[in-house]
Amino acid sequence: MAEGAGVKMGESTVVTQLRWGVLGCGVIANQMASALAEDGRTLAGVANRSHDKAVAFAARYGIPKVYDEIDDLFADPDIDAVYITTPHNTHITYLRRALAAGKHVMCEKSITLNSAELEEAKELAAEHHVVLMDACTILHMPLYKELVSRAVRGDFGRVNLIQENFGSYKAYDMSNRFFNPKLAGGAMLDIGIYSISLARLFLTSQPGEVVSLENPAPTGVDESSGIVMRNAEGQLVVLSLSLHSKQPKRAVISCDKAFIEIMEYPRADRATIVWTETGEREEIHAGETDRALNYVLADLEEAVAGKPQQVDNLAVSTDVMSLMTLLRSDWGVVYPEEA
Repeated sequence: MAEGAGVKMGESTVVTQLRWGVLGCGVIANQMASALAEDGRTLAGVANRSHDKAVAFAARYGIPKVYDEIDDLFADPDIDAVYITTPHNTHITYLRRALAAGKHVMCEKSITLNSAELEEAKELAAEHHVVLMDACTILHMPLYKELVSRAVRGDFGRVNLIQENFGSYKAYDMSNRFFNPKLAGGAMLDIGIYSISLARLFLTSQPGEVVSLENPAPTGVDESSGIVMRNAEGQLVVLSLSLHSKQPKRAVISCDKAFIEIMEYPRADRATIVWTETGEREEIHAGETDRALNYVLADLEEAVAGKPQQVDNLAVSTDVMSLMTLLRSDWGVVYPEEA
């Protein structure tokens, strides 16, 4: 931690600035470095499988340390927390090493490939008394914290039905990460995680009934799917996902007293509430889309400082991972690491 911090989890609600290291130099790593720069901060170190890329990344953002080996990042006593931004299929490997080294970890979605890997990571975090968090932006955006708080308070009445669309058009290049099973490709881990995470936030309990249809890409990973889920309270979720057919990123949460519409929902900062009785429209704005990574980093720093979290990050992630693991099992989508 920064000088003078010395805060242990649960002992204080004073939020300190952690000394962050990043693993990977891709899009998310660049967004993370930019997010810190916005707040007058910089990364303390960077590691990457390609050392030359790490050197260039460090030069771009004024990062003082570039590690020759990835394990050097985990071993550095001057690093408090690590953001893992590498491909899905590498996450558990690096989670094992970072958590065992006593680092707090923010891991990019999908946090692991499956439930067994996530349980292992959670056990390691508990054993080494560090914080592990899922970076899925749905779990960190202020808009969802505000809407969930109001839903729990009963403002909207009972949640009855959640409908979500998420469709991207990705060109049929079977070697890229979207369709490549060796890079844990497929719609579920890339975009479905947003849809299921959003739904789980507003459900009273975990869905116990799940039915679906899936169309595979030529490589065998899931290209598109239609999913219906229901929990013990009778709350329904209907999802439509695609990696080769554009759809609006639209979520509608239908309740007794109102429905809530959210566009571009992975990093949304606005929602429209339409009240059932009057038809009145209420526009709500919380946070800023462009500061999504700032919220992600702040949530881990607050958790390390012992500040109570509005969203039980790993509890939601555990339920979401369970559903994604079940769905991929039903579809026969198995990655090489799982075979």
